[in-house]
Amino acid sequence: MVDARIGFVGVGRMGANMARRLKGLGYDLVAMYDTDGLKADSLAQELGGEVCSSPAGVSERADIIFTVVTDDSAMRVIFDEEAKSSLLQHAQGRIFINCATVSPRVHLDVERLASSRGGETLEACMAGSITQAWEGTLYLMCGGKREVFDRVQPLLESLSLALRYVGPSGEAAKVKALVNMVMNANTVALAEGLGLGAALGVDIGMLREIFSQTGAASRVLETDGADMEARDHECYFSAEHAAKDSRIALAFAEEVGLALPVAKATCEQYQCLTQLGKGHLDKSGIAELTFPGRL
Repeated sequence: MVDARIGFVGVGRMGANMARRLKGLGYDLVAMYDTDGLKADSLAQELGGEVCSSPAGVSERADIIFTVVTDDSAMRVIFDEEAKSSLLQHAQGRIFINCATVSPRVHLDVERLASSRGGETLEACMAGSITQAWEGTLYLMCGGKREVFDRVQPLLESLSLALRYVGPSGEAAKVKALVNMVMNANTVALAEGLGLGAALGVDIGMLREIFSQTGAASRVLETDGADMEARDHECYFSAEHAAKDSRIALAFAEEVGLALPVAKATCEQYQCLTQLGKGHLDKSGIAELTFPGRL
């Protein structure tokens, strides 16, 4: 166990359950902040720790700060070098573990800014669900200075079933974007396969079983197949975030001059779902768009 005061910036679905996991293991959870103050208040009542009025309050009180925010712009706000509310106001001696799926450029900028104020950073990109965050069985892809990773490794092991050091800052973000790009494509393919099966009058339960025993098997089939069949789209990973992550991967492809037609079509499907006002649904909600009312 790492002997440190722990803080969280971002206590939505994933951040809150990571905090619960660490508190349950005996870590000293001292401070939290969220743009939704009600979420932070509720979690503080449950777990203890102080609710801060800004990210700066968290870095003032904690030694290690987990950031679990939505996107590039949110990361830039909490690490704004000009704002008095920023985490950078109390960066000296702090370690910032950044868990959001954001672009590599943001991780590099955050590392530079924190270093200039005497702090250190590590990207810890997550693969897994809300349940896995609670159970401590996430897959974590880490990037940054190796010595920083080594110092916080026992803490990260408390949150993960598998832990992988990928390389310098920005490298883990590349790998995470590729993971989500492929996962998103697999999800759309599964939705289309089940939808077409339903349209043809095939029993969907039987079809899922056959998929699982053949080349149509995938991790997505295991995690999302039953929800698609039941039309249960309680959100574990939103369609809006799926669109965002696919856009990050497509930006990489553009940089290196590769055409990725499947990834592009997948991204367009998630963007369409978001534009229809269903971005809050789980990514498996793509079934609602692919074959509405037919599963």
